[in-house]
Amino acid sequence: MNSIGKAIRISDKVWWVGAVDWTVRDFHGYQTSRGTTYNAYLIMADKITLVDTVKAPFRDELLSRISSVVKPEDIDYIISNHSEMDHSGCLPEIIDIIKPEKVFASVMGQKALESHFRIGSNITPVKTGDSISLGNMNISFIETKMLHWPDSMVSYLKEEQILFSQDGFGMHLAVNRLFDDENNWEIMEEEAEKYFGNILMPYSNLILKLLDSLKELNLPIKLVAPDHGPVWRSHFAKIAGLYGKWAEHKPVPRAIVVYDTMWNSTAMMAKTIGEGLRESGVEFKLLPMNVSHRSDVATEVLRSNAIIVGSPTINNNIFPTMADVLTYVKGLSPTNMIGASFGSYGWSGEAVKLLNEYLKSMNVEMVSEGYRAKYVPTEADLKACFELGKLVGEKLLAKSKQ
Repeated sequence: MNSIGKAIRISDKVWWVGAVDWTVRDFHGYQTSRGTTYNAYLIMADKITLVDTVKAPFRDELLSRISSVVKPEDIDYIISNHSEMDHSGCLPEIIDIIKPEKVFASVMGQKALESHFRIGSNITPVKTGDSISLGNMNISFIETKMLHWPDSMVSYLKEEQILFSQDGFGMHLAVNRLFDDENNWEIMEEEAEKYFGNILMPYSNLILKLLDSLKELNLPIKLVAPDHGPVWRSHFAKIAGLYGKWAEHKPVPRAIVVYDTMWNSTAMMAKTIGEGLRESGVEFKLLPMNVSHRSDVATEVLRSNAIIVGSPTINNNIFPTMADVLTYVKGLSPTNMIGASFGSYGWSGEAVKLLNEYLKSMNVEMVSEGYRAKYVPTEADLKACFELGKLVGEKLLAKSKQ
């Protein structure tokens, strides 16, 4: 095994031994333009414990960092907080190399690891309220089901006051400085918001309950160590506050116009709708899908409470990019949204109807049934688009003041 990297100490008894992926640009459909990290942690207790592993191709980097602190074979326990492959991909190989006394996962984690790797019989299941002794230290568990997989849980190391939060409070951001206060806050906030919008948004109600539970438990926390991105030692209260804000998704006077165009007619309509939104006094952003990524749209949905979607009709259907982004956003289950649709057509004109069906299936409150323009929009068509944008803006302003 080549020496790829060294461990980084995050507390007296705990080391970061993860891997940095500078090259990843797609995470199951989510554009990761700044790379990511796969974080794992080594607890140097009487019972040496590894918390999570890394994506399979980064096994040697994990082992190299562990070896800079201790022989991998000296590790006694492994804890798997989350069975998704970016954290468990090399777990079977690591178990073969280390041969730990025990491997711990949630009850659902045991089942998931059995389904992934057929290693469930080697896993000791734990549940909320359970704790294990590491000799001179203790670690306890809280199941966080569907945040964001059924198996998800967090682990709390009492003596070091560290919460290992798996994917919670994480972000896809490759870093060479491990702690939050060593990195640019604006970039971290941007990537954390994008992560929330693309991965955690469907589970907003559960996130609010988890935040309440953490308050009730009143655990003293010095560090929050997620499975992606920087370790929180200075700004956890700040990011936790943002999680609460994003999860509530209270109405704000901000709208997005998501569209694609064939011969610029739908684009003309989109720009005019934007002018109507401006006239109403709301903030807005146009997102043409020929140059926008679906994951950026998801982030903008999280920031907004109105979505206006537009498409030309092609082959009695909506434009392929619009089908892609609306299918993606629908799966993220945004809340407290109002919306409308628009589009151009040549002879059949089904796009607006189909766009409305998408919005209604997302529980978007429809402001109108939309507007269609035949071929190139006339002055009357553009006036109607302006009024549509203005109407959505006025409805949104009223909603945000309630």
